[in-house]
Amino acid sequence: MSTSNPAPETDVAQRVLPPKPKAAAIVALSFTLLLYLVELVDVILPGDLVQGGIHSRVLSGLDGVLFAPLLHAGWSHLFANTVPVLVFSFLAMAAGIGRFALVTAIIWVVSGLGVWLIGPANGVTVGASGLAFGWLAYLLVRGIFNRAAGQILVAVVLLGVWSGMLAGLLPGNPGVSWQGHVFGALAGVLAAWLTSRRSRKVVPAATGNLEG
Repeated sequence: MSTSNPAPETDVAQRVLPPKPKAAAIVALSFTLLLYLVELVDVILPGDLVQGGIHSRVLSGLDGVLFAPLLHAGWSHLFANTVPVLVFSFLAMAAGIGRFALVTAIIWVVSGLGVWLIGPANGVTVGASGLAFGWLAYLLVRGIFNRAAGQILVAVVLLGVWSGMLAGLLPGNPGVSWQGHVFGALAGVLAAWLTSRRSRKVVPAATGNLEG
């Protein structure tokens, strides 16, 4: 009996769409529904969950790095993030849910710490837009690092559709955390670079086992 060799790591990294689209769609939808559930709880309960966001340069507010992407400043804020979160998270699962979890963790932590370091004083930063910018940046540059023409083509399409989001990287829009957007985007580039380095490592070819 012979066993087939697994797909090389480089082939996995160059995928354009998730290998299991239904599972990827469920993950993207589940995360988005979680955001809506949190917002609903915030509306129903007497407390203000938004205060659990990132309080810049306040040591006691550092734990907001963990919670800020789950919180939003009202339904309109959440509605604005919904489509980017759904689309970008789905496409970011092209190399599998495990790789997506790693990429998301990098973006989550780096964007949050960036906001904590240089965010506005006496303010609270919340929202999943840092994740959205991070996933978008990851999708825009992964094809370059992976040398994958299909991924570069997807990046061109995404840039054409969501080019207006890039204005969110610039300061000057009241109530918008450009710091979270910038650090989210930088984290997305970092995640693409780190994961591509792993994929470019030489993976020894597995030999088939023969049994009589």
